[in-house]
Amino acid sequence: MIVDDNPNDSSGEAYKLWREIQSFEFVFHLFLMKAILGITNTLSLALQKKDQDIVSAMSLVTTCKENLQFMRDNEFEELVEQASLFCYKHDIIVPTMDEEYVIPGRSRRNAPMKTNYHRYRVEMFIHVIDGQLVELNDRFNEVSTELLTCLACLSPKNNFVAFDKRKLVRLAQFYPYDFSDRDLLMLEDQLGVYVHHMRSSTDFSQLEGISSLAEKMVEKGMHEIFPYVYLLLTLALVLPVATASVERAFSAMNIIKNPLRNRMGDQWLNDSLIVYIERDVFACIDNETIMQRFQNMKTRRGQL
Repeated sequence: MIVDDNPNDSSGEAYKLWREIQSFEFVFHLFLMKAILGITNTLSLALQKKDQDIVSAMSLVTTCKENLQFMRDNEFEELVEQASLFCYKHDIIVPTMDEEYVIPGRSRRNAPMKTNYHRYRVEMFIHVIDGQLVELNDRFNEVSTELLTCLACLSPKNNFVAFDKRKLVRLAQFYPYDFSDRDLLMLEDQLGVYVHHMRSSTDFSQLEGISSLAEKMVEKGMHEIFPYVYLLLTLALVLPVATASVERAFSAMNIIKNPLRNRMGDQWLNDSLIVYIERDVFACIDNETIMQRFQNMKTRRGQL
């Protein structure tokens, strides 16, 4: 419509975009994007949950890597076939993979010699999937995966079904400044008594997360009876704060401390960030209550 009804500069740009959209390369990009996002979407949604099952999340990471690797090794021809069927249906020219690749609008004289197969398989298909695999391996390397898997053994769900003494001792070894060699021996002895007591106590049978477990231990005085286990719990509770929550805080910082507020002090910035990051909590508080609290903090000239 823009090309037909606007005889100006915008019509030329619209015609160029229209031509590019009706190309096999554009269609191939769309099908490749759809396939990769289809594999990573479940993992992405699982990692965005605040209360996530760490073992399941790590299992999804492994599954996602395996699916991407299988797609890289075996599914190029199938993807080309899907894109080709779409192009045939919509009268889009499909290139022959064994022929020389030609960049549209460019001279062949100085162009590098390569086939369409090399262009679509090596430079696009494999390059994009390898980028995804590298990103997943960087974010979820062997150390971080082992750490999170060990952390999941603290979960009190289903009457401490995930408990594993060996993995919990391994988790403590990640914190050498908090657990000495003697502390590790004490922790190993304490864990056996701890899990037996927790499984036999009705007070701890309905707990869902490690935060509620830590609260219940303090409430019942168990943090003094099992100090090494409680220390491990507190370290585990800090770990999520040091990963996802901190990343959210830095993202929020760009929203709160913008160019118009570049002289904001640390205390004001901290208070503003708390209100923004914990906005779900503050949304439940009535504005009148907030104004009354502010009014009563000190004597003021005006009434809010």
